[in-house]
Amino acid sequence: MTATPAATTTPAAKQHTVVDSPYGPLTLVATDGVLSALYMTDQRHRPPEETFGVPDPEPFGEVIRQLGEYFAGDRTAFDLPLNLAGTPFQRSVWAELLKIPYGETRTYGDLAEELGKPGASRAVGLANGKNPVGIIVPCHRVIGASGSLTGYGGGLDRKQRLLAFESGGSGGGEEDGVQVLF
Repeated sequence: MTATPAATTTPAAKQHTVVDSPYGPLTLVATDGVLSALYMTDQRHRPPEETFGVPDPEPFGEVIRQLGEYFAGDRTAFDLPLNLAGTPFQRSVWAELLKIPYGETRTYGDLAEELGKPGASRAVGLANGKNPVGIIVPCHRVIGASGSLTGYGGGLDRKQRLLAFESGGSGGGEEDGVQVLF
């Protein structure tokens, strides 16, 4: 019987850059060259900056272009590969977020129903709050059952401004074309 070497894992290569936006600076993080996070200043669940990897704008050209088009009102859907790390349930919630059209909202209960877990509104809310790629994976489009703005990692003011921007923009029900790498 021969021994087989233990599997080795190479740590993922990470890079980050910071870009300006109408909602303040956005920190973009890539893992192995693919967008894995978009964090706002003072965002809840934002990991320490030392985990973002080396400063390098190289992997973010297309992300920055599409964000610029979105903020200019010229883009209602993103077409970007994403590398999202999370539990299977979190990833299922994030996949549902991608189905919410520009300018529209859903409740946490709506998402729980779509997932076939009608009693899981709170769990959906927790997974929504852990979304690592805000704006592009549109967690800001989720509201409370009463229509109230509840919870947003980037702050309720930003959530309200993003929803107002989208409802007054040229949005028209296009579904996000984001390719997610899980």
